[in-house]
Amino acid sequence: MDWRDEGVLLAVRKHGESAAIIEMFTPEHGRHAGVVRGGAGRRMAPILQPGAQLDVVWRARLEDHLGAYTVEPLRGRAADALDDPLALAGLTAVCSLLAFCLPEREPHPELYKRSIALLDALGADQWGYAYLRWELALLDEMGFGLDLNACAVTGRNDDLAYISPRTGRAVTRTGAGDWADRLLPLPASLMGRPDAGRADIVQGLSVTGHFLSGHLAKALGDKPLPAARQRFVDRFARGQTRA
Repeated sequence: MDWRDEGVLLAVRKHGESAAIIEMFTPEHGRHAGVVRGGAGRRMAPILQPGAQLDVVWRARLEDHLGAYTVEPLRGRAADALDDPLALAGLTAVCSLLAFCLPEREPHPELYKRSIALLDALGADQWGYAYLRWELALLDEMGFGLDLNACAVTGRNDDLAYISPRTGRAVTRTGAGDWADRLLPLPASLMGRPDAGRADIVQGLSVTGHFLSGHLAKALGDKPLPAARQRFVDRFARGQTRA
């Protein structure tokens, strides 16, 4: 069994004395792990960094085996973000969430395209907004997407102000009625407003965080979300781009 693809490195851990197990996210083979011989050595360390774009060949005797990778670097991203702690925190959050959420060996080509576009834009203006929209896409791809097109109560699409924490559907002020204090706020950034401002985006991340932790993570065995995600949110909320 063998195939060749390219993808982004999500995670790496030492395996034995000198090898490493890496998890790749590729367009054709999804999240896919394999052993890199010599991957724990000094020569490979700069290549095997989360966020790196790699050309990989995977081989195994049987399809359900762990298998082995040979890798060629295409683009490193972690080194480019070392001078920008916010960008580095964002890169780590993206890789950690993908490793956490994605089913093993299940292709998600559209999410892959969006993830690569987000990582390629690290440090750009409005990257926090782009990250928020990526979390929305991640929720949608995993089957927990929000429905913000019309009110769940009235069916209207004007004056939308809240989100049901249970269903993820939008609600108008009129439709909320006496239940307003039990609903989540609907920030402008979740409605496609990139100019909404940092505080609004942070509020949007609080909403997506609710559905990531309270819905998606529970479906995956009630595991806690990767801490890297909250570290990025905290740093973004402080407006901190330097250590």
